[in-house]
Amino acid sequence: MTKHEFRGLMIAAVLMVASSPAAFCQLNSNTATVALTATLPEALSISATPTSTSFTLVAGGTAQATAPVAITQTWVLDSSRATVTLIGWFANAAQALTSGGSSPVYIPTSEVLGQVTTGSPTTFTAFTASPGTGQPGVSGASLVLTSTAISSTNRNSNRTDNLNLEINLSSQTQLPAGTYTGTLNLEAQAL
Repeated sequence: MTKHEFRGLMIAAVLMVASSPAAFCQLNSNTATVALTATLPEALSISATPTSTSFTLVAGGTAQATAPVAITQTWVLDSSRATVTLIGWFANAAQALTSGGSSPVYIPTSEVLGQVTTGSPTTFTAFTASPGTGQPGVSGASLVLTSTAISSTNRNSNRTDNLNLEINLSSQTQLPAGTYTGTLNLEAQAL
């Protein structure tokens, strides 16, 4: 056999092997699986700006806060939730603000009023309500500020409302001069 004949046979053999069905068949491995779990946790938060406000009190009259408090509520909720409620409350109905010192004088919650034109108290209303069952707050020192119905269109949403505040001293005409301080608590609840 000559060199050319041998080369021809080799080329023919390679072509036969390459053109056989086994040469074009794929070899696949077993199938491995990966279980995927993705969780979007529920979340509910609020922020308030500014974090402090002041009043120039008027003896026997009404004083407005220097600026409204912008309250932003943000939530991602489960399908079982029906309402988001924002509540404002003081720790003690008789002592919303105090002069401090050894003989403190108090401004009660009945003289501190809130208004949210896009919420529940559209007119100035005293913080004298009692919280609903399971709601945050203190008896006689609370006020529902907003209530948002939750549906499939707003389960992941937010809202911002302005809380206007005033102190009405018409029933406390002899309040002594001084600086009075207090803390308004704000809390949202999803039910």
